[in-house]
Amino acid sequence: MNDAVIRIENLGKRYRLGKAERYKTLRESLSGVIRAPMRQLRRLQQPGRNDDPMTDLWALRDVSFDVGLGEVVGIIGRNGAGKSTLLKVLSRITEPTTGTIDISGRVGSLLEVGTGFHPELTGRENIFLNGAILGMPSREIRRKFDEIVAFAEVEKFLDTPVKRYSSGMYTRLAFAVAAHLEPEILVVDEVLAVGDAAFQKRCLGKIGDVARHGRTVLFVSHNMAAVTQLCTRAIWLDQGRVKEIGPTDRVARNYLAAGSVNYSERRWTLLKDAPGDDRVRLLAARVVQDGVPAPTVDLNRPMEIQIEFKALRPIENLVTGVNFYDGMKTCLFAHCDWRPNSIAPGSYQKSVVVPGRTFADGQIDVLIQLVFYDPMVLSMILPSALSFDAVESNDPGSIRGPYKGAWPGVVRLALTWTNATPLLEAPVLATH
Repeated sequence: MNDAVIRIENLGKRYRLGKAERYKTLRESLSGVIRAPMRQLRRLQQPGRNDDPMTDLWALRDVSFDVGLGEVVGIIGRNGAGKSTLLKVLSRITEPTTGTIDISGRVGSLLEVGTGFHPELTGRENIFLNGAILGMPSREIRRKFDEIVAFAEVEKFLDTPVKRYSSGMYTRLAFAVAAHLEPEILVVDEVLAVGDAAFQKRCLGKIGDVARHGRTVLFVSHNMAAVTQLCTRAIWLDQGRVKEIGPTDRVARNYLAAGSVNYSERRWTLLKDAPGDDRVRLLAARVVQDGVPAPTVDLNRPMEIQIEFKALRPIENLVTGVNFYDGMKTCLFAHCDWRPNSIAPGSYQKSVVVPGRTFADGQIDVLIQLVFYDPMVLSMILPSALSFDAVESNDPGSIRGPYKGAWPGVVRLALTWTNATPLLEAPVLATH
């Protein structure tokens, strides 16, 4: 990548784990010098013994990638994968153990919301203090002061010490200061883990504005919807190493699939362990295509969800429901059987057929629920009860037709187009 503003090669960061050595008195130090030869002799006599409790932990190992000018890159991975360590190294908070980093441009970091805030200072004073810590000249802070306050929505409390702020006010103000810094490279670490939904939406919008102005953004988050919305490319870290780099949709889907377990068929043999209550219990559930359980289904053909349950006593108005989710945990659609019913004690099976050309390709999770209405009572809800992979065959009637590239959308509906019909030309009116 010729226009790379961040170039990382063979980056590694090692930490030493173990008990920190306590401070010693002069007497203890002299005594240690005298006993040192004897300790060394015992080590030679017992080569398997190691008195040093310190061990090495590589938070990052052999990490290499480039980030281009104006690119928005998401960094994803499980807790402890090395994401925050990577951003701290890029922000020069900590030095790498191995490898090289080449950065072109000023870096602005938002690694922990509220860093640099002093509880005894007012909101106004903390804006200037925090802005200075983040590298903003005082004239730039004054120029953006009103914009920062408006974004944080703390106008009435500017001259109140922030120790009296609610957690939401504190978070809004901290993000507002950091987000209005104008670096060439913005490094953001999990700022959307706090705040209400409206605030998180504004945060996403602000980060998107930064990206649209041609600045480079590195964005760490466990919120896959936010990552896919903001980022054009993603880096998946796993145990300190790069697992995959590529288009965000693909990398995020593979990351989520790696952390999930596919259940195309499930059965509970012991009634006491089966989901449900004293009215009804779920006995089994399965994904079926062509009459057999199917961990992989052809999305161009119908498939069904079969549900077996046991009524423990006479029941009425049992509602069986299913929700379908894609690999990004977005609910594609939900459906329930609301028909009135009266069921005697015993075991039963129900199924619902999903037409072909409904799902997009990828992993699909199925939520199953058993509820009653009039009055509404939840008996059982089981997220990710089933899971299957939807794949597309070379069906000439597929939605994508002859096109073989990536096809957008979370569902793939079969719609009907009309034939082209000639338009009747309107008569030309005389102008005089």
